[in-house]
Amino acid sequence: MTPGSSQNSVLITGSAHPVLARSLEAAGYVVDQRPTITQQESEACIGNYTGLVLTTRIKADEALLQKAVKLKWIGRLGSGMELIDTDFATQHGIVCVSSPEGNRLSVAEHVLGMILGLNHKIAAADLEVRRRHWKREQNRGTELSGKTVGIIGYGNTGSELARLLVPFNVNLLVYDRFKSGFGNEFVQESTLEAIQQQAEIISFHVPLTELTAGMVNAAFLNTLQRQPLLVNTSRGAIIKLEDLINALDQEKLRGVALDVLPNEDLSSYTPLENEQLERLTCKNNVLLTPHIAGYSYEAFERMSAVLLEKLGMKAVF
Repeated sequence: MTPGSSQNSVLITGSAHPVLARSLEAAGYVVDQRPTITQQESEACIGNYTGLVLTTRIKADEALLQKAVKLKWIGRLGSGMELIDTDFATQHGIVCVSSPEGNRLSVAEHVLGMILGLNHKIAAADLEVRRRHWKREQNRGTELSGKTVGIIGYGNTGSELARLLVPFNVNLLVYDRFKSGFGNEFVQESTLEAIQQQAEIISFHVPLTELTAGMVNAAFLNTLQRQPLLVNTSRGAIIKLEDLINALDQEKLRGVALDVLPNEDLSSYTPLENEQLERLTCKNNVLLTPHIAGYSYEAFERMSAVLLEKLGMKAVF
């Protein structure tokens, strides 16, 4: 992409590393950073911009894009394009790019940390010691080495997690609906059914689509054979939360680690959503984090650099 003139302008709708605005300005853009902008405000002003940068809050849906009469490109910081109506954008000549390469290591490390944390009961034991309880036998850990790990989705984060897991001498089973031929001496291409039957740990790395929404439901959970640890750092809506909690109550799962929830605006919770969250937070085999897996300091910068590269602009550090 050729750097624009001074009349080109970019709206950044979320928090972004300073290198992004600095580099866009060096490329000739006027940058408008509005990290707290609402969807309604975005629709009202989008007609003024030639570029749009999204994080996880604002949707570039058809309603917004119909008003984006000057828009030439959309950049998504991180992974997941479900916030963008890519079909409509493509039909109107709007280039859409994302930067999953920028935070894949951060996500993979976070997943590994969650697995080790739950296996060795680190968070639960820490809380007990803070409350002056010293329970060794009850907090005996489980080693990761030698276990069978199922990875569902083998894109940027799934493949990065597999790379990090290799030194742990695990049996890696990987399923990806849209990929094949990626198996090697460490990674075994698998089916979803085989993972449900054999995996002792299952980690999800899929986008949110019509095919994946609610894929972790009662039917899925009832087929699990090894009482696995379940980890989700992709999108909260791939899990039917009530079914997941019931599976925990019925001990079909050894534990759950979630970095994402179906609704991440806790202030907007209904009584049912509050009840579900309470049922999760009262369990010592549940680990919850606030959608930070891909949000490390390094990834924060790297996502902007990757986005700029894909848009044909040089990062100015």
